[in-house]
Amino acid sequence: MGTVRAIGLVKTFGAVVAVNNLSFEAKAGEFLTLLGPSGCGKTTTLRLVAGLERPDRGEIFVGDRVVSAPESRLFVPPERRGMGMVFQSYAIWPHMTVFENVAFPLQELRVPRAEIRERVMTILGTVGLGGLHARPAPMLSGGQQQRVALARALVSNPEVLLLDEPLSNLDARLREEMRFELREMQARLGITSIFVTHDQAEAMTLSDRIVVMNAGAIEQEGAPEDVYQRPSTRFVMDFLGRANHLPARVLRGDDGAWVAEVEDTGPCVPLDSAGTFSEGQEITLAFRPEADEARAVERDGVWVGVVRSSVYVSGHVEYVVDFGKFSVRAVGSEHPRLPHDARTRLHVSPRAVRVWPRGDSAPGANGGKAR
Repeated sequence: MGTVRAIGLVKTFGAVVAVNNLSFEAKAGEFLTLLGPSGCGKTTTLRLVAGLERPDRGEIFVGDRVVSAPESRLFVPPERRGMGMVFQSYAIWPHMTVFENVAFPLQELRVPRAEIRERVMTILGTVGLGGLHARPAPMLSGGQQQRVALARALVSNPEVLLLDEPLSNLDARLREEMRFELREMQARLGITSIFVTHDQAEAMTLSDRIVVMNAGAIEQEGAPEDVYQRPSTRFVMDFLGRANHLPARVLRGDDGAWVAEVEDTGPCVPLDSAGTFSEGQEITLAFRPEADEARAVERDGVWVGVVRSSVYVSGHVEYVVDFGKFSVRAVGSEHPRLPHDARTRLHVSPRAVRVWPRGDSAPGANGGKAR
């Protein structure tokens, strides 16, 4: 299967820079996700890879083959790039049956009729539609239409599979089911896949690697657990999940080690001894709600607060806790559930803390190595 490399891609639409000097690589057999908010350039990037848009600058390779290089006036059209694509709208032809929809790319390639039937029935079996080949397209459910679009993209044995938010039109339950089916099938086929989504849960479930995009550029890339647990910018931390952000100051603890003291409240968190700090340095202390646990107070402690609201979520309770002039989100056990106005003690894991100088967007891993 093909490796896809993009080097220095630039794409503008008038005065709008949609893709800004973007470089990434999808390795052979890898499931790579381009993740970001609407308007960040992820779909434009996918269309550049597919050949549906021409870059202003930069190069795109599939394996060792250059498929786009405007400086050399080289552009390989979409049908010759060896790629299959699934669109957000599925683009299923309503006047055709399931078989006819999937067979269409092979007919365009003038594949012999007997081979077309064999390949179409094989791929329909792969996507779980083996018994529906004769059904008219309008009689399909949303999930079945998604499978038809996927089968049509795969039937010509492409080197690369491109997917542009293909699950966004499904209801929540079916979308969750299809995530696992899509990932299992991709792994079984071993096809290099580039997936575009704004849905963090989809990216975390499906991806071998995630490229987080913002304003046409890459904020961070890495394995799902890396970008979630060790975000390199405040944008990544906020986009990939909720986060508490508290103003703090660096102090020396009683044992001489660096600690972060939340302003005007007193709570302290130990900092990485390898970090570079100065006494009194103003920092932002950030951690996710699941990194701190709300418990009933047994004795006074530095992270004592008051429960202001709570909501039950799938086996745990999420709280908003006031302490001092700040509020934080925290997670606690459903038994016992703390009542409104109850005093609670927050236990924050130092390993989950991210720290960066006040006003900076590049955090360090606990301890603020970014300066």
